[in-house]
Amino acid sequence: MMDAFSKDNIRAVDAKFEAQKIAFGPFAFEAARCMINFGILDEIFKAGDDGISKVDLLETLSLESYTFDVLIEMGLSMNVIKIVKDSDPTLYYLGKTGFFLIHDDMTRANMDFMHHVCYEGNFFLEEALQKGAPSGLKVFGDWPTVYEGLSSLPDDAKESWFRFDHYYSDTAFPSALKHVFQKQYKHLLDIGGNTAKWSFACMNYDPQVKVTIVDLPGQAAVALKRIADAGFSERISIHEADILKENTTLPQGCDAVWMSQFLDCFSLEQVTGILDKVHNAIDDNCDVFVMEPLWDKQRFPAASYSLHATSLYFTSIANGNSKMYGFDELVLAIEKAGFKLADADHRIGPNDYSILKFRKSGI
Repeated sequence: MMDAFSKDNIRAVDAKFEAQKIAFGPFAFEAARCMINFGILDEIFKAGDDGISKVDLLETLSLESYTFDVLIEMGLSMNVIKIVKDSDPTLYYLGKTGFFLIHDDMTRANMDFMHHVCYEGNFFLEEALQKGAPSGLKVFGDWPTVYEGLSSLPDDAKESWFRFDHYYSDTAFPSALKHVFQKQYKHLLDIGGNTAKWSFACMNYDPQVKVTIVDLPGQAAVALKRIADAGFSERISIHEADILKENTTLPQGCDAVWMSQFLDCFSLEQVTGILDKVHNAIDDNCDVFVMEPLWDKQRFPAASYSLHATSLYFTSIANGNSKMYGFDELVLAIEKAGFKLADADHRIGPNDYSILKFRKSGI
């Protein structure tokens, strides 16, 4: 994977084209959304390789000729739409890129997240980088980070945020459960448990295990209702806490700690501080599991690209100081808190999550 970042074999003419894609990127994004929302890509897909004419598309979708022209022409340059060779009148069929725009769950989750959560606030990315604060978050409200305001986001932004967050982690859960529960645990501490999806998965996987979720009051309230509705109140408890506050302590007595897609929400210095609190709360026999998508452990360029782009969401919207981490930097930050990496598996789930298992140093 890292070879892709050390070689520069692209031809100059192709590099110039890539530069134009960056320069006009916002138009490409919005044009793709419009082609999806207007039903253009769906109708072209239905036509198959035989293609469909402008006249038939306009009649089916009730679009203006001008609307069709500007979107289709941009779609051609984006390789979203293709022309049936030698067709007269011109017939259009869906390119492979267009297929993924409408049929790939990851792409849809990314696009909705980008549009509803990131797009407007990303105008303030430069300011966020200069200040080390999420300057773009002000388009939604006056909170220090997005997490305090998560439950108060507009419905479309909230829905897209959770869909984006859950899409990646949820697909990893089946593999993660098998990995974690190779050993039987009695009590698991789920730090940053959010809506309790992982805790529910644990309940269904192991009928004996108990879980304590640690999260901010807003998320804890949402989780508490879901826990009650699911009938897990006797096995899942809630511990409200701001993990960054100096006087915050964590519940004791667990034999495993779980942090899924949580530490990327904090700077490396904060990661070490969080693990200091974990270190103080556990005994020498406790296993600490960290599940993260590490950008330098991905098999495919599209995955690393998505993670690097997600880092900029953390910059402009989420908190202003965290990112999607590479393997070495995250392990070092955790080991600074008195832990030692005991095991690492980088092929968890279809999106290549990593599960890192730590024990207290010297154990």
